[in-house]
Amino acid sequence: MPTPLHEPTLAEDGVLRPTHLLVDRGRLADNLRAIARHVAPAKVMPVLKANAYGHGLVPVAQLYEEIGAPYLAVAYLEEGMRLRRAGIRTPILVLGGILGSQLPLFIEHDLTITASSVDKLEAIEEIAREAGRRARVHLKIDTGMERIGVHWYSADALLERALRCTHTHVEGIFSHFANSDAPDLTHARLQLERFEEVLETWARRGPPVLRHIANSGAVEALPESWLDLVRPGILAYGVHPSRDVPRQVPVRPALTWVSRVVYFKVVKPGNPVSYGSTWAPEELTRLVTVPVGYGDGYARRMSGRAEVVLHGRRYPVVGRICMDQVMVDIGWDSAYNADEVVLLGERDGSAVTAEELAEWAGTIPYEILTGINTRVPRVYVGEVGPERLP
Repeated sequence: MPTPLHEPTLAEDGVLRPTHLLVDRGRLADNLRAIARHVAPAKVMPVLKANAYGHGLVPVAQLYEEIGAPYLAVAYLEEGMRLRRAGIRTPILVLGGILGSQLPLFIEHDLTITASSVDKLEAIEEIAREAGRRARVHLKIDTGMERIGVHWYSADALLERALRCTHTHVEGIFSHFANSDAPDLTHARLQLERFEEVLETWARRGPPVLRHIANSGAVEALPESWLDLVRPGILAYGVHPSRDVPRQVPVRPALTWVSRVVYFKVVKPGNPVSYGSTWAPEELTRLVTVPVGYGDGYARRMSGRAEVVLHGRRYPVVGRICMDQVMVDIGWDSAYNADEVVLLGERDGSAVTAEELAEWAGTIPYEILTGINTRVPRVYVGEVGPERLP
């Protein structure tokens, strides 16, 4: 069994839970290197929000720092604090909205703050002045997402206030695409035009800053948007953001979700299986039980649709998915206790992809990866190699 790099990986009694994730550090490193080569001379700011898209916040940050990522991005203050407390020294941008009560902690942990309005920028300036420190911010411009940030058409007030700050360093200006992974990029190009207008206004008045708007979809589909930094999220973990995005970067999934058979039985025709009695075999069949369920993030919505890989073949999950267990119909094939079952990933030429899980669950691959909760241990495998990011 591979040696884990970071908890939580082992159960309290020291026995690895049958259901766990194998996270390939080599693939994570190779994916980020491939993105960096693709967008050069722009730099990469990999996004580690939501437990690094399910791959483990601290271990992935340690890996990215090891191979020379110049910046990291997270969604929330507590994610940035956790990385600092784990010894990560790379600059960290917190992308999400903020409360004034959080600002002293941003300053204390040297986290870069998203300044999304004049009022928030003034609050940052005041807290930094009181602390005798210099805050670092990136200004957030809303170019068509309607989430956080000042509208592009009223950004002048934020830019002017930023130029007058004495305890706040404006390191960057950024926006976010709403539709860069869509088949029609008209709206994304409109957003980019709006963002460039704001950047031109700043360039006439202020010093150079880091400019960034490109997410995973734009990394592959909109090279004109790469600017100074790109922010790959799901692409860095080896999953393309949608079926509509051209596959321009050679990435591979870094995560394999596995479990093991814990029970085997023969079920007679007509005997219903699991809650609600929604499925029963039409003829004598063999079922195996696997210790995973919606309590782990294996979505109940996939009941009657999901498939797993066992002995290099795909078999259907039958009956309703339980909180902690699922049943798999293997027909008249054989299986034994402790046989490996692949829930997500590839074995012996057969695979289940994040896109398939998302289709079965009626969602997107992002939710599949980030929905695998921390009850599922992560085990880190694979060699990273010495190559640093360009």
